[in-house]
Amino acid sequence: MNLDEIMKEVRRGVAEVIGFEQIQEMIRKYYETGEHFYVKLGADPTAADLHFGHTVVLNKMALLQKHGAIVQFLVGDFTAKIGDPTGKSATRKMLDDETIRANAKTYTEQVFKILDREKTEILYNSSWLKELGAAGLIALASTFNVARMLERDDFTKRYKAQTPIAISEFLYPLLQGYDSVVMKCDIEFGGTDQKFNLLMGRTLQRTYNTGKEQAVVMMPLLVGLDGVHKMSKSLGNYIGVTDEPSNMFGKVLSISDELMWTWFELLSTKSESEVEALKAGHPKAAKEALACELVARYHGEAAAVAALKEFQNVHGGGGVPSELESFSVSVGAWLPEVLSSCGLVGSNSEARRNIKANAVSIDGVKVTDEQFKFEKGEFVVQVGKKKFIKVVVA
Repeated sequence: MNLDEIMKEVRRGVAEVIGFEQIQEMIRKYYETGEHFYVKLGADPTAADLHFGHTVVLNKMALLQKHGAIVQFLVGDFTAKIGDPTGKSATRKMLDDETIRANAKTYTEQVFKILDREKTEILYNSSWLKELGAAGLIALASTFNVARMLERDDFTKRYKAQTPIAISEFLYPLLQGYDSVVMKCDIEFGGTDQKFNLLMGRTLQRTYNTGKEQAVVMMPLLVGLDGVHKMSKSLGNYIGVTDEPSNMFGKVLSISDELMWTWFELLSTKSESEVEALKAGHPKAAKEALACELVARYHGEAAAVAALKEFQNVHGGGGVPSELESFSVSVGAWLPEVLSSCGLVGSNSEARRNIKANAVSIDGVKVTDEQFKFEKGEFVVQVGKKKFIKVVVA
């Protein structure tokens, strides 16, 4: 065991650590005595399915599992009803129980694509927050004052702008901190935008005399496919961990060369020397290596190889994808209308422009007639180099 090398890997890609020496001592103690330590990650199931942005933290926790950590994956089924106000300019709408349960199910199934099931505990904060009661909630609220709460950046901005802040939003960081009290965790992970909430856990662990003061590890927020904003379902710039292999592969290939190296740091398990070797080569080869690694992680090596071959066939050899979405139309359907209806283009006028530009093919043959109408049969329709669909005419 080389503790320095382990800690170097722990620090890799991390934005900020509070209590680094604590973490180092826990790992050292594990190797000397076999004593485990507990690492918390809370996730409010406000949307279904995990995406690559969520996995930045999960990857680091999976690394710690190799060095003595028991991960406490906390499903915030109670706090999801309030909604984390972090980064929000308005009060969030409360979710219903059925939606929360459905979303939570996808989280608890998908985390094991990354985490070691044998070293992971799944917890739900409703199991203790429902029991907290009015007296307990008042006692919790009395541990913090409004002035300190307004030091939080997003609250400050909303207060100055005279934008309403619900009392429930003040309660959110207190409830997240109280989770750490109950769980008695040693380390809590989160994104850089979660710093206020993460530090609340340290504060309340002291206040409630738990005998612990959790270390805090903050990971950068993963920039999404647009290269500008953090990965988010609401912005549509995400890759889901359940995306189909070919779709996942293609999306990774679509990111910029500059963003690719950040993704290597936050998503890849390749060593620094392996990444440096890739930097010395062609960016396309490096991006394909990243795409193969990520597809293999969520779908297996065979799926990654197949996705690579298909991508090279379609984008290099002029081939057609092995699986195509099917779109049914009636005999006599007008080509521009079909292209816009199935989503290959945004409008009929855009379809006509593509046809004029020789960018539309049917079964490999360029179509230049804007008035083209389909007869009975099945046809592979292509727009540009990347967009395909099967049109079934009956």
